[in-house]
Amino acid sequence: MRTLDEFARHKQGEIGVQKLLRRLRHVPAGLLNFCSNDYLALSQDGRLIEAACMAGQRYGTGAGASRLVTGNHLLYEQLESTIAALKGTEAALVFGSGYLANIGVIPALVGERDLILADELSHACMMSGAKLSGARVLVFKHNDVAHLSSLLAKHRSTAEHCLVMTEGVFSMDGDMAPLAALDRVTKEFGGWLLTDDAHGLGVVGSGRGSAAHWHVKPDLQMGTLSKSVGSYGGYVATSQVVNEFLINRSRSLIYATGLPPAVVAASISGLQIIAQDLELCALPMRNAKLFSSLLGLQEPQSAIVPLIVGAADLALAASELLEREGYVVTAIRPPTVPNGTARLRFTFTAQHARHDIERLAGTVKRLVLPMMAPEK
Repeated sequence: MRTLDEFARHKQGEIGVQKLLRRLRHVPAGLLNFCSNDYLALSQDGRLIEAACMAGQRYGTGAGASRLVTGNHLLYEQLESTIAALKGTEAALVFGSGYLANIGVIPALVGERDLILADELSHACMMSGAKLSGARVLVFKHNDVAHLSSLLAKHRSTAEHCLVMTEGVFSMDGDMAPLAALDRVTKEFGGWLLTDDAHGLGVVGSGRGSAAHWHVKPDLQMGTLSKSVGSYGGYVATSQVVNEFLINRSRSLIYATGLPPAVVAASISGLQIIAQDLELCALPMRNAKLFSSLLGLQEPQSAIVPLIVGAADLALAASELLEREGYVVTAIRPPTVPNGTARLRFTFTAQHARHDIERLAGTVKRLVLPMMAPEK
């Protein structure tokens, strides 16, 4: 019998041998950050900071209870109506985080007699929600509508309800899901479509996200307030009747304390900026395209540009080289990405200057690309 410390030490050793050990760290001062999801740099925007300060002074620092007890302060109504207007839905429901949204919404809607079909690259929180639901889970090949259709044709009749899940913009690859085709096939087989648009809001579809880009209305549009919005929290935008049902059945809403008023106020301010400032929303994509063109990469579909290195230790070494040159670009390794696809994940924000992007591209050409060259 091992003690808990012995167990943890042994497991940590195994992780270390695989070059997959992770440690919490802060971003060193003076470095240029090219791996933030704060795509519009709103977390540092004076308008959000002022809104948060005013809300804190008026309502206090915490919600004090779950939303169904006394934690549903007045700002929530404004936040949810703002989200619904931006996403083009009847209603929206805010959770404590994007992770809490997915693990609350999915099990509330499907169960043991139902079927979930998930894109193989769906985010971990979507897969956690699917597992918690107890439904049968099948995975379709990444962005492969034909494979999804074949799975639906074979298995849809075995389930009472069917939920199809995908990300609108995939967090590690930066590509977009073909939502128009996915929506059509899902409806053809009587299913419901859930999109996780954490990395689409504020960046694609004139800032309104991937559904707006494809001109579709998925049954459930999940997203986060912690990336482009510059604040914190998660949400699902849907119909009024589904919204009311989720209030009564989503355990991660019912049993979680509400968000602090300052956070909710900051989110309202961030969403209002996204709705009004189309030029700001266009900047992350413009910067990502500049970087990709300088390196001869294919044109990006979002503000995320991955550079696949392969081995985990090679990705770590490349990240360390860039840090010594003044850049923060985190190495993304398994299990976040599949084995053999460790990468540098570059993300671009509205705040990045052209000369910094050009210098970064030059540094990558000089130091990182030679590491990736095949052996002769």
